[in-house]
Amino acid sequence: MKAVIFAGGYGTRLSERTDSIPKPMVEIGGRPILWHIMKIYSSSGVNDFVICCGYKQQVIKDYFANFFLYNSDVTLDLSNNSMEIHNSTSENWRVTLVDTGLDTFTGGRLKRVEPYVGRERFFLTYGDGVADIDVSKTLAAHLNAGKKLTMTVYQPQGKLGVVDINSSGSVQGFIEKPRSGGNWINAGFFVCEPEVFDVLEGDHEMFEQEPIQKLVAENQVNAFKHYGFWRPMDTLHDNKELNKLWSSGSAPWKIWK
Repeated sequence: MKAVIFAGGYGTRLSERTDSIPKPMVEIGGRPILWHIMKIYSSSGVNDFVICCGYKQQVIKDYFANFFLYNSDVTLDLSNNSMEIHNSTSENWRVTLVDTGLDTFTGGRLKRVEPYVGRERFFLTYGDGVADIDVSKTLAAHLNAGKKLTMTVYQPQGKLGVVDINSSGSVQGFIEKPRSGGNWINAGFFVCEPEVFDVLEGDHEMFEQEPIQKLVAENQVNAFKHYGFWRPMDTLHDNKELNKLWSSGSAPWKIWK
């Protein structure tokens, strides 16, 4: 199966980093978050990727075109324009990089990569979030549900603690950053049947809006509940926190060896 990754947006809330590079290329521990996401998938044996490029796509294309150079020690002999690679780090990946437009919305980006995916089941995610998710389990849940789309959902922690007060005004307890009161959000790890392409229309359509709503109306969307770690990288603060976790050696999403 292929994994499709959205990597074409502007990343405006992370403008401190994205003035010169696209958001999926912002680094965690010296590697683009895109690499981390691909490692999550490859830990479950998914090694065929279709990347939906857009904003500053040349940075992503350059990274993969020169992957050996960026991840190895090299000796450059300028006298004969030769290069010797030492201690090369390779990945068993096949990566298709597709120009899906500068201002295309997610639904349009997905529609544009249909020729590269074909009429087969595929994974889908965003290029700006990490999780300790076993995507093989999302696939098993998807197959068991027998629907066109499976969406991984997550209960985020609240930003503030909750105080339990009785009718007389006495504090009965305190919960530090509890889960969000039963509300589940889209965590961005999907499993899709090829029929998902059939509900997509133009470039200016958000996949998360009309297309998914059409599938919901057909009772064709399954929810896979993820109870582990999940973190989007929306802001500079998020990026710093993810880098701290990586530097500590205890990054929860590092599920590969």
